Amino acid sequence: MKRTLALILSLVMCLGLLAGCGDKKTDDGQTDGKTLVVGTQNFDGKFSPFFYTNDYENQVMGMVFDGLFLVDREGSVVLKGIEGDVRPYNGTDYTYKGIADCDIVENSDGTVDYNITLKEGVKFSDGEEMTIDDVIFSYYVLLDPAYDGVSTLYSLPIKGLEAYRSGMETVQNLILAAGPDAYAANDFYTEEQYNAYWTAFNAAGVKFAQEILDYVVAAGYATADDSVAAQAGNWGFELADDATVEDFWAAIVAKYGYDISDDGINAETAGTSISSFLEAELGDAYTDYTVAVQTGESAPNVAGIVKTGDYSMTVTLTEVNATAIYQLPVTVCPMHYYGETDKYDYDNNMFGFVKGDLSHVKSVTSTPIGSGPYTFEGWSNGAVTLQKNPTYWKGEPKIDTVIWREMQDVDKIPGVVSGTIDITDPSYSKEAAEQIKEANSNGEISGDTIQTDLVANLGYGYVGFNANRVKVGDGNGGDEASKDLRKAIATVIAVYRDVAVDSYYGEFANVINYPISDTSWAAPRVTDEGYKVAFSVDVNGNDIYTEGMSADDKYAAAKQAALGYFEAAGYTVADGKITAAPAGGRMDAEVMVGGGGTGDHPSFMALTLASDALKEIGFNLIVSDMSNFSEMTNAINAGTADMFAMAWQATPDPDMFQIYHSQGGSNEKSYWIKDADLDELIMMARQSTDQTYRKTLYKQCLDIVADWAVEIPIYQRQNCVIISAKRVNLDTVTPDITTYWAWYNDIELLDLQ
Repeated sequence: MKRTLALILSLVMCLGLLAGCGDKKTDDGQTDGKTLVVGTQNFDGKFSPFFYTNDYENQVMGMVFDGLFLVDREGSVVLKGIEGDVRPYNGTDYTYKGIADCDIVENSDGTVDYNITLKEGVKFSDGEEMTIDDVIFSYYVLLDPAYDGVSTLYSLPIKGLEAYRSGMETVQNLILAAGPDAYAANDFYTEEQYNAYWTAFNAAGVKFAQEILDYVVAAGYATADDSVAAQAGNWGFELADDATVEDFWAAIVAKYGYDISDDGINAETAGTSISSFLEAELGDAYTDYTVAVQTGESAPNVAGIVKTGDYSMTVTLTEVNATAIYQLPVTVCPMHYYGETDKYDYDNNMFGFVKGDLSHVKSVTSTPIGSGPYTFEGWSNGAVTLQKNPTYWKGEPKIDTVIWREMQDVDKIPGVVSGTIDITDPSYSKEAAEQIKEANSNGEISGDTIQTDLVANLGYGYVGFNANRVKVGDGNGGDEASKDLRKAIATVIAVYRDVAVDSYYGEFANVINYPISDTSWAAPRVTDEGYKVAFSVDVNGNDIYTEGMSADDKYAAAKQAALGYFEAAGYTVADGKITAAPAGGRMDAEVMVGGGGTGDHPSFMALTLASDALKEIGFNLIVSDMSNFSEMTNAINAGTADMFAMAWQATPDPDMFQIYHSQGGSNEKSYWIKDADLDELIMMARQSTDQTYRKTLYKQCLDIVADWAVEIPIYQRQNCVIISAKRVNLDTVTPDITTYWAWYNDIELLDLQ
């Protein structure tokens, strides 16, 4: 969360509005074509599918490049793109066309073949035809031992990948492993390089630490006059009263060692990665440190990547991996541009660059070339300019120029109203909705000035329990009595979700009943058999609520049901209250919520109302509104938090290993579920590519999670896209925009008035 907050803070510190929209004018005032202006957040300048660093750059890349496969409006991968795949959504059949087909074959030996066929005749914007060599090149960049971008393709069990990546390491990692104490002679780097690196490391680290302190002050957690110790304390570090920034950096290193990954030092970033600071310190020499050198035996190729024709290939996995289909659709980049043609010879294990050296690939990061509907013309003065690609395989776009302009969030709605920008994505709230309604003559969020498209955020809010703390007895919290204790508390919290979510978000969020993003294809639907409102049955399995019940009647019924669960958990119940706990039970629990000390959190009202209601029946739910968010996350990670209000960021694939499996990293820090049946179901779902079958398994998983009562699903909020109804031809906007299907899908069909 603190990384997310820091990113948001850094993104809004960007340039204001610099130019209007409309037809672009040449120096003599003549019209030079139609121009669409998009209001966006700031860019880091890395416009490369391999090395982009924020989602806004990735959105631009989506208009310049084609991915091997695409996903439909529900987030499912389209495997028959060449002829087009027809899929229904919201009562309408949509045809999805892409540049490739994929046939998945599960072999008798447990391996899985992904047989990929590329569409013939697709051209890059420079006129060169795309072939399977471009796809193979793109795979090898992402799988190279020196690759340090955002892709995790190398984590897949691709046949022969471990042998290909082993025996090689980057110079930077070798120096980090050696430590800063003394240079030792070796064949991989010089003493001068070693000393220069550690000088840069410490200088970069001080700037990394200072950025954290600056963020703490900017966010209002401390003042500029506070000591470094006081400021760092708001980031979860205890320092001596006279500590300096250098001492703060030393404390970070003491915590993580010289691990600069996202699980190491970079876990503390307040916006800028430690690697970016290092690159700035070392300048052009930084690339010398990112080159991988051979330190042992290393295979010359990835055995599981096999070219089968000019437009076909096979990727073989050693085992079924359900998430692979979301990682294998790489962005296809032209080998002749991002690589070097004299270094590509598939038959002789040459793939467009020297293994371990991606310097040429990185050298063209700021000038991308792809096969998408638009070409990249430049980035300057806070704006990216794209021009239409007349040879785009789906057809020439109708709009000549698209400008993505950096701007502050506060300027987005006024920008559309004034005509300065045409499309943007402001942070959505009641206040934002009122601004939009005021701009439209009909007083609605869609009207004659602005059209608003609301899409569910890819994630959801919840209240979690640590089963190892909120329990009865000395077990792991998986016994029926412990589950009943948590169900008693959860039942009372759940009944207040509607009023709390409505108060905080209004119409811009909805209450959810299963701990999974409603955007997922695996999410249970109201019409599905067995669908239940969360924590809406009593200890005997009977419905707590009846149709037409008033809110007050529901609140009373929830308390009565809670007493039934408390009694089943072994509590003494008399005169409508619990009067004594069983052995190893407790009469209270603390729930942490990150409301900044002011209650500014979607779950805060539900928790405080539930606390009052539970107190009436003898249980003390302590609501701790945390002004120091890191204190809360530290408690969760340490396993010392009873309960906590948080939010999950979801992915297109609903794999549950990380969150609910007994060996999953997040589960061991938060829920502490130890359930063999759940573990087995999660692994079974991972080992199948049948979506219908996986959805059935995930419903069983969700029911087990509900039975453990370790997570109360609270809300799924909405994001929005606003479009100028005066400038854009709304009939040409792609219909049914969703979390997975953005406004710029089918961009070649979009037109202006």
